[in-house]
Amino acid sequence: MHQLRIGMVQLNTTVGDFKGNTRKILEAITEAKVLGVDLLTFPELALCGYPPEDLLFKPQFIAENMRALDKVITHSSGLTIVVGFVNADENTYNAAAIIHDGKLVSIYHKIYLPNYGVFDENRYFQAGSTIPVYVIAGVGVGINICEDIWYETGPAMTQAYSGAEVIVNISASPYHADKGATRQKMLGACASDNVAIIAYNNLVGGQDELVFDGNSMVLNEKGELIARGEQFTEDLVVADLDVESVSRTRLHDMRWRRETVPKEAQSQATKIVISKAPTIMPKPPLPPKQLQARTLPGEIYDALVLGTRDYILKNNFKKVVIGLSGGIDSSLVAAIAVTALGKSNIVGVAMPSDYSSPGSLSDAKLLAQNLGIKLMTIPITQVFQTYRAILTKAFKGTEPNATEENIQARIRGNILMALSNKFGWLVLTTGNKSEMATGYATLYGDMAGGFAVIKDVPKTLVYKLTRYRNRLAGYALIPSTIIDKAPSAELRPEQKDTDTLPPYEQLDPILTAYVEENKSIEQISALGFDQTTVKKIARLVNGSEYKRRQAPPGIKITPRAFGRDRRLPITNRFKES
Repeated sequence: MHQLRIGMVQLNTTVGDFKGNTRKILEAITEAKVLGVDLLTFPELALCGYPPEDLLFKPQFIAENMRALDKVITHSSGLTIVVGFVNADENTYNAAAIIHDGKLVSIYHKIYLPNYGVFDENRYFQAGSTIPVYVIAGVGVGINICEDIWYETGPAMTQAYSGAEVIVNISASPYHADKGATRQKMLGACASDNVAIIAYNNLVGGQDELVFDGNSMVLNEKGELIARGEQFTEDLVVADLDVESVSRTRLHDMRWRRETVPKEAQSQATKIVISKAPTIMPKPPLPPKQLQARTLPGEIYDALVLGTRDYILKNNFKKVVIGLSGGIDSSLVAAIAVTALGKSNIVGVAMPSDYSSPGSLSDAKLLAQNLGIKLMTIPITQVFQTYRAILTKAFKGTEPNATEENIQARIRGNILMALSNKFGWLVLTTGNKSEMATGYATLYGDMAGGFAVIKDVPKTLVYKLTRYRNRLAGYALIPSTIIDKAPSAELRPEQKDTDTLPPYEQLDPILTAYVEENKSIEQISALGFDQTTVKKIARLVNGSEYKRRQAPPGIKITPRAFGRDRRLPITNRFKES
């Protein structure tokens, strides 16, 4: 049976870490040689990391990237390798280097450059125009990059109808909830439509606000999954591809008769022969691998852990500090941080005031005990009294309002930043997406910090993730008293979140419709929500853009996150009726 043994390396790269990225690539090459791999692939822009953004405007960055490529080429004896890099001559391209046995034999330039959501590739790259098919070990192989495979009549179709039995796609596709299922459905359709084996090699790791989930896949010509990479961790996926099965299927498929070839695929791809002869040396057996992927909400929790770990460690922090209020948001952030970094690297700080309930402090203590983290208690009552005293003259003739509430939040923010400044700890903020959306947060208070772990996590999902974490632990790691209490900022007597906002079970669907689905007030009201409430929420969202611009970065886990996906002008007079 004519087979091609492919290896796909899920790499966790760091942007600009050419030495570290190259070291990982060379280590994978060594491992692949031992396993008898014929074709070894690496993700999109693996040499420089993704996305490099405006570093691409620096000539030295491009030059370092080329020197890294030279090192990979010198270590490629006995293998064909596909690795993502930046190719620059008169223009700059998002490219794949095709290397064989110590030589750079070809370069593929990405054709479809995404320019939506988190992507700005038209800002940096020129689109490619050539669609080659490579003969590797006697097998026709089409190579393309990320967005190229999402188009039904794109490069994959042309490559398949030009003789490619295997389509390799190297990718850097960011995660959001359930993205893996969407990808698998698309890739399965691409495989069956083109009667080709699809090998999809995705990046893994956290980069600023983005998380790449790995989850690389190999699907046969029927669209059936035959191999899968681990989610949220580095992995080498090795599979034997049954190329003869592709040929047999095409022979009996009416679509592959000359007169029925789609017009979009009638322009033949350029054929480049790299190695004609199939490998006949015996290969070591491959150990079986599980194909099962995680499900929600577990995959979201894992994404938050990976994004938190990589942001902190890649930016050279070792410890983090978290304000523990005894509420569910800070409890979830602390649990994620412990999973990501280990309990010895987490410091919790309880900062009670006269408005803090006795239960809040005891809950924070119990949480810290359960997690095994250090807890510092720093009361803010005296500081708050001092603030009020020095502002008495300035505030004369006014009634207490949100100003006094926000002063308390800002005192807490100051304390956390002081600890950060003194000990080099990174402050993790604890605000969720529901709060960020409506502005139910205090600038320079609870928004002060270095990284916002759950800023894209709606409040109702916070509860689901908390219960998931407890199921994972097998006991109430996050105490039930925290989960069951009514949400409150505790900045005034008997305060509840519902004094200001609708119940989160009502608020979150409205926010999803307005923020993520871009529905109008009328469309949301037609779903059964009170129009007055919808208008109020829309006003809160629109009026809080200036706050969100000043918030720390945080992990994207929804299809439309604030900042990178949803970008609106702060100054605008557009009013929705």
